Amino acid sequence: MKIRRKIALGFAVIAVLALTGLALYTRAVAHWFVTNPVSTRKVPLQTPADFQLPFEDVVITNKDGLRLVAWYIPSENGAAIIIQHGYKECRDEMLAAATALHRHGYGVLLCSVRAHDLCDGEQITFGIREVEDMKLWVDYLTTRSDLDPDRIAALGNSMGGSLVIQLAALDSRIKAVAADSAFSSLDDTVATSVTHFTGLSAFPFAPLIRFWARVETGCDLSQVNAKIWIKQISPRPVFLMQGGADDKISRASGELLNAAANGPKEFWFDPSIGHANFSTNMPAYEQRLTAFFDRTLRK
Repeated sequence: MKIRRKIALGFAVIAVLALTGLALYTRAVAHWFVTNPVSTRKVPLQTPADFQLPFEDVVITNKDGLRLVAWYIPSENGAAIIIQHGYKECRDEMLAAATALHRHGYGVLLCSVRAHDLCDGEQITFGIREVEDMKLWVDYLTTRSDLDPDRIAALGNSMGGSLVIQLAALDSRIKAVAADSAFSSLDDTVATSVTHFTGLSAFPFAPLIRFWARVETGCDLSQVNAKIWIKQISPRPVFLMQGGADDKISRASGELLNAAANGPKEFWFDPSIGHANFSTNMPAYEQRLTAFFDRTLRK
């Protein structure tokens, strides 16, 4: 009996150590997911000047006292597009899209949000707090003398796509939304994203990482749900892009968002395109994107 007790005790100790190790490891991974330290984050290596685009540096401060940055390319047709980059990316990710829109006369605000680019802050909440930063960028555009405040739209990649969908749901000043590889909800895509970024299997790691992310941010990240927000945009139009070779978010995201949208809506699916890569097919991307904004922002 004593030997059995010792064996049982040994297994119990091993189980406790394994569970403790799993908890500590998944908490560290969750911390990585929801933080973007200034010392290691991506910052722009190019500016609009490298694309022969006229631009202004813009700096604003949000209600939390965080400094936010953007580039503004002046409008020639009285309309402007807010462009938001993706998760742990920065403004230069969107310079090709900005160039295409500028060719068609649009003003472009290449903006960023807290914990990204050269902005202040280090914690990411996937839209729960960031949408307030986005509203300030809309406020900024309404002060511009080169713009008609009734002709503002938004374009985003990845998390930026989900952000602009959320923004449009909450702010009627956004008259149209285009999103490349927006995730339909954080819950929908967490398993795919965890595997992509860490190499870990979805189970048991994704649920534990999601739990620790909620503990660390103090936010219920299950509220990050673009399927709910996109319903609220109608009758303003949406243009969704989703690639079948996407390995960073759930490939079903685009279809789920398209099904949830009340319309008018347009869905471009390409089985060969990866995550947030529609601009690599520039002729088709420029034609379809500018045609969408031309229809929706016409005088």
